[in-house]
Amino acid sequence: MRLFNRAISSLAHLAALPLLLIAALSVPAGAEEVRMPMPYQLGLQDPVSPVGVRIGEFHDFLLWLIFAISVFVLALLVYVCFRYRASANPNPSRTSHNTMIEILWTAVPVIILVVVAIPSFKNLYYLDRAVDPDMTIKVIGNQWYWSYEYPDEELVFDSYMLEGEDLQKANGTRMLDVDNPLVVPTGKKIQVLVTSNDVFHSFFVPSAVVQIYAVGGRTNETWMQFDKEGTFYGQCNQICGIRHAYMPIVVKALNEADYAEWLKGAKEEFAMNRDAPVRVAVNAN
Repeated sequence: MRLFNRAISSLAHLAALPLLLIAALSVPAGAEEVRMPMPYQLGLQDPVSPVGVRIGEFHDFLLWLIFAISVFVLALLVYVCFRYRASANPNPSRTSHNTMIEILWTAVPVIILVVVAIPSFKNLYYLDRAVDPDMTIKVIGNQWYWSYEYPDEELVFDSYMLEGEDLQKANGTRMLDVDNPLVVPTGKKIQVLVTSNDVFHSFFVPSAVVQIYAVGGRTNETWMQFDKEGTFYGQCNQICGIRHAYMPIVVKALNEADYAEWLKGAKEEFAMNRDAPVRVAVNAN
């Protein structure tokens, strides 16, 4: 099965081979992992999380299952067209139904659905929620930017898309790079709590296979784990207003030492101000 998966993956990426060769020549050896949408991309982004690996394997399994069904149906159509053509059957059959065939075309689809449902339910259960997470991050969707909160570290900051001169100074990627990315350590199971301050949003990071809705007044839960260092791009995946396309997601996965260094600086820059006075709206009338 592993050989089959590799073969189909190679075929799926064949059309993008020239682009991949150009990218390989332009990226220096030892460069960090980067996952973002690519022109003419086929297939899923290479996974960097345990959930991504499982979903990729499930995708390949379904691909082969669909391929087998399609070949069978095509062969059956060819056989029927040849066997029951008018020249070979001058007197057509008057048969109105066949009990065995009706049982088969009812039972076989049910069996196929059961075969698909078993691994599907296993994956749904696996990605449902984090068991004994190493850390918690709260993600808040806003029109039109993201807010990230690290409750255990008393740290919170906003993440806006870079535009104009800011994008040029950062030498970033248009429509994808942000001023303050979400930074996480590699190899840690991260509980992600997602909500919204206004309309529906969707937190979507393809390389980690994370997609969950941000709903106002409700906190949804998922988890992610990055097994590779690098920069991983995502976007809001729910139409949320006029600037829906302008709230990308950037996740930077660092090793423990680099993450500790970033956390030290981030606490000085973004730490919650506990001593800030609470302001209450006053009726001017």
